[in-house]
Amino acid sequence: MVNKELLNLVEQLNSSVSCSVRLNELMSGHTSFKIGGPADVLVLPESAEQLKEVLHIISRAEVPLTLLGNGSNVLVRDKGIRGVVIKLGNMLRDFYENDDLLTFGAGYSLALASHKVMECGRTGMEFAVGIPGSIGGAVYMNAGAYDGEMQNIVHSVKVMDRQGNEQALTASELGFSYRKTNLQNSGFIVTEVTLQVPAGDKAAIKAKMEDFSHRRVSKQPLEMPSAGSMFKRPPGHFAGTLIDQAGLKGYTVGGAQISTKHAGFVVNAGGATAADVLQLISDVQTKIKAGVGVELQPEVLVIGEE
Repeated sequence: MVNKELLNLVEQLNSSVSCSVRLNELMSGHTSFKIGGPADVLVLPESAEQLKEVLHIISRAEVPLTLLGNGSNVLVRDKGIRGVVIKLGNMLRDFYENDDLLTFGAGYSLALASHKVMECGRTGMEFAVGIPGSIGGAVYMNAGAYDGEMQNIVHSVKVMDRQGNEQALTASELGFSYRKTNLQNSGFIVTEVTLQVPAGDKAAIKAKMEDFSHRRVSKQPLEMPSAGSMFKRPPGHFAGTLIDQAGLKGYTVGGAQISTKHAGFVVNAGGATAADVLQLISDVQTKIKAGVGVELQPEVLVIGEE
């Protein structure tokens, strides 16, 4: 429920910033899972300048603030998100090249960025060709696939704090680890990503990307709403293999289902709620722990009011 303080904030945003500001916006329309209750206020800035203005206004209002990339690796709970959500997926899509450094605005599609790197005759980003989401979000989560991950190619990033102040951080300052960085608890917003990738044979790079793309299409449920791979890879195992061996392929709770195509994915088979997905995750964790003693951890970020 939008209170008077939030309504006043919306008035300030509408009068000061020329970007879309929406009340009680269902987040199901803003996530790849197609799941999620309403955000009290959703703001969709289209440039770094607009983002800075929005942050200046919000920082004075003392309301809860949630940041969202393009919603590809997130599950929003059914009660939605209180306060303000800033979705960054519509902004920061610039690109420029400087010697061996390639710089992308954080909103640049990760898959398109991998093609751009290939077009520049550089290697190291082939793994990202089929990963959904933005390059900023990929750095934030240290995304990876096929034995590649962002920490291997990131040179530096530019970030903005929640008051709109900007600074640069080197790769070593990001604290990369498996599907984690220091950014996740910092409050920083990634606005620009600079990669350092070596020169390579363009034909070989293209062939590798085509191979990865073919593998994804043939093995992953790309035709159904999901948030990508649901569980982190447990040491010495593959989550999808453990789930498959436990006979859980196709296991369903409400509208949520373990994909029949790839057991590492939870899909929205139709009308799934966040509660369905969370119950399914819990059931799978319990059964795998009881069966083989392995604790599966979700890779997807769960946000919103419990």
